[in-house]
Amino acid sequence: MRQNKASLHSLSFLRTGRSFSLNILILASALLTLPFSANAGLFGGKFKAEVETEQVAIKLHNETLAGDYLLIDTNGLKALIEQDTDVMIVDAMPFKDSYKKEHIPSAKQFEFPIPNMPEWDSALTDQQSVEDFTQLLGENKSKTLVFYCGFVKCSRSHNAAAWAVKLGYTNVYRYPGGIFAWKGAGFKTSSL
Repeated sequence: MRQNKASLHSLSFLRTGRSFSLNILILASALLTLPFSANAGLFGGKFKAEVETEQVAIKLHNETLAGDYLLIDTNGLKALIEQDTDVMIVDAMPFKDSYKKEHIPSAKQFEFPIPNMPEWDSALTDQQSVEDFTQLLGENKSKTLVFYCGFVKCSRSHNAAAWAVKLGYTNVYRYPGGIFAWKGAGFKTSSL
């Protein structure tokens, strides 16, 4: 039984239509792009910090596989915005507590919960329906969609990207660094 589970897990990339190499690239990218903790320096906390980094990387990797979307980093998103006029960026954070105060310029807002949301629950999306979400995204199923939230550990963007894929959108990205990474790169934000 144990061997069967391990065999199925090792073949999980076949279910998503992704190659083994792409899965390794996603995992390696996550490990390389996660921010280092202040404790990771010479002060003895580097081993503990590495465990936390590993946990975040594995969680991101698993969410990406489950959601069947792609990842984009800060510089990639900046370049995409500058070159592609048909890209929609969606902030998955709460309107009042986050989006209204600060968001990536041109981003739309649609709240998603942090916990996994396999079935649509309007109580977790600020009373908005799946039809409202579809209306926001539009009819063009091949349009480039990028979803973000606060930072790598936040799963709101995972839920948003996964739901876009479930609804048939084919060019879906998650920007895991979110508003923290955007600001960390020194890029401008907008507010209402």
